[in-house]
Amino acid sequence: MSESVYKIIEMVGSSPDSWEDAAQNAIKSAGLSLRDLRIAEVETLDLKIEDGKGVTYRAKVKLSFKILSE
Repeated sequence: MSESVYKIIEMVGSSPDSWEDAAQNAIKSAGLSLRDLRIAEVETLDLKIEDGKGVTYRAKVKLSFKILSE
């Protein structure tokens, strides 16, 4: 019988262009040091405001990756 164990972390990505880009930036950053990324779940979206304008899109993302496989 094959068993796998996954770990879940939270990251916040940001982008001046869109929430989708913000989420992708979080995934890209995680991929620099983690292998076997499996699932990305967007938890929250927010927008940093300066001088009455939205300037930075932010996405809080839960990422799961495999840490054990037999």
